[in-house]
Amino acid sequence: MRALTWHGKRDVRVDTVPDPTIKEPTDIIVRITSTGICGSDLHLYEVLGPYLDPGDILGHEPMGIVEEVGPEVTEVSVGDRVVVPFNVSCGTCWMCGQGLHSQCETTQVKDRGTGAALFGFSKLYGQVPGGQAELLRVPFGNTLPVKVPHGPPDQRFVYLSDVLPTAWQSVVYADVPPGGTVTVLGLGPIGDMAARIALHKGAGKVIGVDLVPERLARARERGVHALDLNEYGKNLGEEIRALTGGRGTDAVIEAVGMEAHGAPLVRAAQNLAGLLPDAVGEKLMGRAGVDSMTAFNTAVDVVRRGGTISLIGVYGGSVDPVPMLTLFDKQIQLRMGQANVRRWVDDIMPLLNDADVLGVDGFATHTLPLEDGPQAYRTFQAKEDGMVKTVLTP
Repeated sequence: MRALTWHGKRDVRVDTVPDPTIKEPTDIIVRITSTGICGSDLHLYEVLGPYLDPGDILGHEPMGIVEEVGPEVTEVSVGDRVVVPFNVSCGTCWMCGQGLHSQCETTQVKDRGTGAALFGFSKLYGQVPGGQAELLRVPFGNTLPVKVPHGPPDQRFVYLSDVLPTAWQSVVYADVPPGGTVTVLGLGPIGDMAARIALHKGAGKVIGVDLVPERLARARERGVHALDLNEYGKNLGEEIRALTGGRGTDAVIEAVGMEAHGAPLVRAAQNLAGLLPDAVGEKLMGRAGVDSMTAFNTAVDVVRRGGTISLIGVYGGSVDPVPMLTLFDKQIQLRMGQANVRRWVDDIMPLLNDADVLGVDGFATHTLPLEDGPQAYRTFQAKEDGMVKTVLTP
């Protein structure tokens, strides 16, 4: 089969690799029809190389048609249409029973001290082959895949793999009061969708912040009060407080994460770690890794006292400088973590109808064949060509 594989920093290629096979009696094989490129994939493309091996198959936002099932699979059949959540979660352990599928006790990567395994996301999370490929082996065929109806286009459902539940969780964790205010930092795919969901769930004002014109324009079209970081810079906090009675917003959704703009020394350190031999770079990042904290510090600044920060942008540092004095003084509540995809599916599914209240049908800015994947990564990383969300079609 053809698959998008990692070969080094900013070096992904489409290779011919062996087809996946059934290994466990509850496995299924899915022929992928659509698969997204996620902002998290860019962390692998740019920073987290020490945790990858050449030839690792990328991608964690797939859907497709069931092509083969193991002998103990009863909940899906060959020919069914399914979305594959990015958490590799069993659905039956204690953690999954609590709705914490990203902490699944069956697939926790214990030798790394991390949570549930993830499709296509490095040694830190199990080094499971990903979904930017023609075929994907999916374990836990009775409990993991999300069965969806035939008929509507893939883009009606593909975002159930990551974008929709991740954005939904970020809004739930933000705990915006009815009619309240929330700032969304970063209007990439997750931030954009989080803003839409916050408005849908009753926020009175959603303030979005980014520095890419196309992202700002998309948000404004959906009713978001979008602020260009290039315009406000260090005065962003003052502007947001001016919009909220001098207090700041009730909540902040931080959808940027480890590679935020505005920290050149941190970026240089990340680049250095990525250029070191894998064993050395991995050890350095594991013991002394540091993220750009620009977006996080902005969240601390613009949230009101007694407010909530929902952290959904990915972080990977081990010695990040966190402003504990300010967090404590402002009495800020902080919630974070990988999305528990399966937990939120039943809440989201009723919205994926012809009314399309969240605008999923037109959410992708680019739909490209799998063979164009390497160029799509370059374009997305450079924030060029108006690319906000790309779906690949193997």
